[in-house]
Amino acid sequence: MFSFFKKKNNAIELNAHMVGNVVELANVPDEVFASKMLGDGLAIEPTEGVLYSPCDAEVVQVFPTKHAVGLKTKEGLEILLHIGIDTVQMQGEGFEAFVKEGDKVKREIN
Repeated sequence: MFSFFKKKNNAIELNAHMVGNVVELANVPDEVFASKMLGDGLAIEPTEGVLYSPCDAEVVQVFPTKHAVGLKTKEGLEILLHIGIDTVQMQGEGFEAFVKEGDKVKREIN
């Protein structure tokens, strides 16, 4: 799952953050995301188990359960990369983080 928050008059290009099939946010079976409570975005039904950075950014948060990562670009765009539905209940089981708060990440070029 992926949501992003735009600063006015600021646009950056984002790559896909996972390999898979794109799903409109309105079709996600979670009201918080489908209603865009967290902002615009999209969902990807993954065909691989790897999360990529959609842009060059700084990691500002890795949730303790490792199911979500917060990024911030140099332009000030804040991005939430959220994995799965109800994954917070897994309490981190099945997830491995390769980044930590303060790390700089680069866009994956395909």
